[in-house]
Amino acid sequence: MAVTIIRPEPQHRDDWDRLYAAYAQFYKVEQTAEMRDRVWGWLQSPDEEEQGFLAADETGRIVGLAHFRQFTRPLSATRGGFLDDLFVDPEVRGSGAAQTLIAAISDEGRSRGWTVIRWITKDDNYRARAAYDRLAKRTEWLTYDIAL
Repeated sequence: MAVTIIRPEPQHRDDWDRLYAAYAQFYKVEQTAEMRDRVWGWLQSPDEEEQGFLAADETGRIVGLAHFRQFTRPLSATRGGFLDDLFVDPEVRGSGAAQTLIAAISDEGRSRGWTVIRWITKDDNYRARAAYDRLAKRTEWLTYDIAL
């Protein structure tokens, strides 16, 4: 299946909402419509750091989403891109949509002079990890959170 990568526009809201709610459900994160409204607002505002891409199939149906942002890398005095969210409709997994979304973010990063694209995934997300292992180098770093 061929996919086209596009920026989220107002006419994509319903498809994006469907996919983002499914993404939250996949990770067992309680998410409200108000939370999705806030994220959609970020994606629509040129003043916000969070940006997004959508994957559309040949019919124009939105089948995947990716959200990303720039981050600074003080130790190397560079900037990188952080892939916050990546989700592909379960009906089209294995189609190459995820790889195409990651490639689009990589292209965006190259155009901005970023030195890396970084993301995290859940340890038991084996299917996604198999794809990620083909696309990127798994690091040695562990992630820690302090809830505030």
